[in-house]
Amino acid sequence: MNPEIPLNSPRDLRTAYRVYYILGALFICALVVSNLIFQKFFTWKPFGIYNFKISVGLLPYPITFLITDLVSEVYGKQKANQMVTAGIFASLFSLIIVYVADSVPAMADSPVNDTLFSQVFGATALAVFASMTAYLFAQYIDIHIYHFWKKLTKGKHLWLRNNFSTFISQIIDTASVTGLLCVFNILEWDIFPILFTSGVLFKIIIAAIDTPFLYLGVGLLRKRFNLKKGEELIVPY
Repeated sequence: MNPEIPLNSPRDLRTAYRVYYILGALFICALVVSNLIFQKFFTWKPFGIYNFKISVGLLPYPITFLITDLVSEVYGKQKANQMVTAGIFASLFSLIIVYVADSVPAMADSPVNDTLFSQVFGATALAVFASMTAYLFAQYIDIHIYHFWKKLTKGKHLWLRNNFSTFISQIIDTASVTGLLCVFNILEWDIFPILFTSGVLFKIIIAAIDTPFLYLGVGLLRKRFNLKKGEELIVPY
């Protein structure tokens, strides 16, 4: 079991909550935005090695896994799961807002008419459902694997649990969301292999790149709250 460290002063408790809420806000923002912008795709060929074909929705999405790993490391598994659940409700709420906005008829001189708005956001409902289904599995699996490796390594080798948990969860997420989008006829099945391969490779690369940022975030919080490796904060509900 990972040692849990209680916060000894009201100031430390306020700081812990403040950091958690900021991370939660960034997490929810990245998740909701990725669901809204997913229909735009682009190509990227770094150093002429591989031609990625990916959705712009993938750009903010890896941030969510970085944040949940940071929260898992410092605040524990339960707080990370709470953040994931909050993200699900935020996505549902954003879906309701988009649905209401799409149902309201545009006036004659509106810069964005009904057809254009529906074209951009019309598939959002199915996209959010597909994304949330994949996200639900991927994030909870990511957190579970992360803490499995944390327990196995006794709080050591942060890079190992960060990358192993993210790699596996990102493969599950990419396969699930891309497959569901094809099932709902938002995307064609013939581009599934390309989008799956590009999505997985892109997410794995980003996961490897964000490892130093995880070390930085964990290091700062450990220093602020005097945590040792493997220790987690006790933050009351």
